[in-house]
Amino acid sequence: MTQAKQILMDRIPENWEVIKLGDIIEYIKGKKPKTLEDKPRNGFLPYLSTEYLRNNEKPKFAIPSDDIVLVEEGELILLWDGSNAGEFFIGKKGVLSSTMVKLWPKREVDQKFLFYILKTKEKFLSAQTRGTGIPHVDKTILKNLKIFLPPLPEQKAIAQILSTVDKAIQKVDEIIAKTERLKKGLMQKLLAKGIGHKEFKDTEIGRIPKEWRVVRVEEVAEVKGRIGWRGYKKTDFVEPGIGAISLGADNITEDNKLNLEELTWISLKKYEESPEIHVKFGDIIMAQRGSLGKVAIIDKDVGKATINPNVVLIKNIEVNNFYLYYVLASPFIKKCILAITSETTVPLLTQQQIRSLKIPVPPILEQQKIAGILSTVDKKLELERKRKEKLERIKKGLMDLLLTGKIRIKNPRD
Repeated sequence: MTQAKQILMDRIPENWEVIKLGDIIEYIKGKKPKTLEDKPRNGFLPYLSTEYLRNNEKPKFAIPSDDIVLVEEGELILLWDGSNAGEFFIGKKGVLSSTMVKLWPKREVDQKFLFYILKTKEKFLSAQTRGTGIPHVDKTILKNLKIFLPPLPEQKAIAQILSTVDKAIQKVDEIIAKTERLKKGLMQKLLAKGIGHKEFKDTEIGRIPKEWRVVRVEEVAEVKGRIGWRGYKKTDFVEPGIGAISLGADNITEDNKLNLEELTWISLKKYEESPEIHVKFGDIIMAQRGSLGKVAIIDKDVGKATINPNVVLIKNIEVNNFYLYYVLASPFIKKCILAITSETTVPLLTQQQIRSLKIPVPPILEQQKIAGILSTVDKKLELERKRKEKLERIKKGLMDLLLTGKIRIKNPRD
């Protein structure tokens, strides 16, 4: 019995091996092709970039030649260079990026099992990257990486179980993507054409239903921010749960939802100092700095809450709160904000610029209907995202149990 296995024998089954990755794999680095096209042509293959492999974004295309490295479906890929160096992927048929390496086993090993067990090593590999400029994987560390290797039938059985969960996650991802496309289409239609209109008029913000108005945000709501001289000091911060929460841009997700997972707390004295920015249910917060224009509606009771200097508070809203939220989260308003701030040296959206944003306003009943339709789609998205989170927790638990031998698969077969 090897010394490594002696050390680990209390943690893995007796018939499992502890091996160095370099003893069972070889690898080759990708090369940049001479020609990359935005559109596919006869004989061209997808160029396997991280964006294509990770997010299934539209790839560029390259023609096969002796100067490139080809990848077949299911082969193992490692991101070698860059800020996320150390990340593993299951390959697709295509041309390997110059920032990646293709790995293949020198002995009979299930490639999917190898992928899953190497996914558990990503953080370690990433932390050990080298290079003063662009970080890259240290080949010595990669070759000396120790992994657990069960008998081949058990490898295949473990990989099958984890692949089944991955397929379920992929299906949920597809539903989420489809629902997001539906929401985007509905926003474009409902916030410009409304419901059931036949007559339209031209306005300074485009063509809208005849019955609608165009108003500035300040005509239907108040926009408040934290006054500079009432900014924070170190002594104003308190332990969680003692004072009031202070919401900022970090509390707004990229898809414009309220995120209360990580909160900053300030003293009640500091909170009471600025009653005009006390946050209430139905208010809207909008980012002034950083991710300009991100918005979230306060759709739950948050207790005593205020805002930090990176966001503004939109309150005392005279139209349907959720309708205003969806308008402010729309691509149209994003485009307006980009036009306003594109020429500024330091990206900043002022309170006055927010007050001056022009928005379409339907009659109140139509506002409610539009907000109701979009809220229904958002609830569907929230449900699917929670389902994905649950599946990912299940997968993480299974990986911890199956890839360490804490739970065995009885009588695995080829």
